[in-house]
Amino acid sequence: MAILSTLQPLHHPLFNKYNVQVQIKRDDIIHPIISGNKWRKLKYNLQHIKNTPEFNGVLSFGGSYSNHIHALAFACFEQKIPCVGIIRGEVKYANNFTLSWAKYWGMKLHFVDRKTYRRRHDSDYLAELQQQFPQYFIVPEGGSNKLAIAGVSEIITELIQQTQFDTLITPVGSGGTLAGLIAGDQLNNTTHKILGIAVLKNAEYLAHEIKCLLPRLAKTPNNWQLLTQFHRGGYAKFSPHDATRILEFSKITGVDFEPVYSGKMILAFLDLLAEGYFIDGERIVLLHTGGMQGLGGMIERGLLNTEDWPMPARVAKKDS
Repeated sequence: MAILSTLQPLHHPLFNKYNVQVQIKRDDIIHPIISGNKWRKLKYNLQHIKNTPEFNGVLSFGGSYSNHIHALAFACFEQKIPCVGIIRGEVKYANNFTLSWAKYWGMKLHFVDRKTYRRRHDSDYLAELQQQFPQYFIVPEGGSNKLAIAGVSEIITELIQQTQFDTLITPVGSGGTLAGLIAGDQLNNTTHKILGIAVLKNAEYLAHEIKCLLPRLAKTPNNWQLLTQFHRGGYAKFSPHDATRILEFSKITGVDFEPVYSGKMILAFLDLLAEGYFIDGERIVLLHTGGMQGLGGMIERGLLNTEDWPMPARVAKKDS
C-alpha cells in the first residue's frame, strides 16, 4: 500500500524534559485543498458515488466555515460530481472565505436555520432531501460514515510501515477519524493507545457515535479513549493565550496548526505532558488532520491576524 503522507519527527524542549519521543503524521499536506481527514473520509465515499449508476451527485451538511464543505466542493469539482451543501446559517454567509470557494468550485448552497439543521440526522428530514435531490448520495456532516472509516483506517496501515509507536493522538469533531483509527488498529492486529481530543463542549455523546461507526470486528476494543476536557470553551472557541501557545509550538517545531482542531490537540498534548500522563520513553504520534483553510475565515472575521497566521493556499478553478 502506498504511503500518502509523511511522518516527521518533532523536537521541543518539553519532549526532552518529559522523556517522550514525538512524531507527527502530516496528513495536512496530502493535498493543498482536500487535506487531512477530509481526504481520507471522502476517498471511498466519492468512489462509491462514481461506481454506483443510480447516483449522479452528492449532498452533505456543514456550517458556514466548514472544512468538510470546502473539501467536498473541490473534490467534487475535480471528479466532475455535482454537489449540494446544506448550510447552517444565513444567506449572507455565502460570500465568506469558505463558502465563496465552495460556490466557485460548483457547489450549490442551500441555507437552513438552526432548527432545521438539527434535523440533519432525522430519517424523515433525510427522506425529504432525498425527494428533493432524488439521485444524490447523502454524506453526513463531517463526512463520518462507514465508507469514511475505511479511508481513515489506512492511516494505521501507513504508520505501521513508517515507524513503531505506542500512542496516537488525534483531534475529534464528529468522531469518524477516531473510529477509523480504532478500526485500523484492529484490522492490522495491533494494539496502540489511541487518544481522541474532543474539540467541542459536552462531547461525551461522541463515545456512542464512535462505537456505532465501528465495524463489527472492532466493537469491543479497549485501547482508545475520548478526552472531553480540552475543548477550551467550546467548538471554534479559544483564548488569546491559547492562540499564543499554539503559535509558540509552531515556531519551535516548524509545523503550522490552526486553533479549532489540530491546535486544540497540541494544547491538550502539552497539558497532558505537564500532568505526567505519559510514561518514560513513550513513543507518540500526533495526527495532523488538516483544516488549515479554516484560518481564512478566522482572519476574515478578525479573530486572527495575517502577521502571525498563514493564509491558506488557494487553487483556482481550472478551465473546462
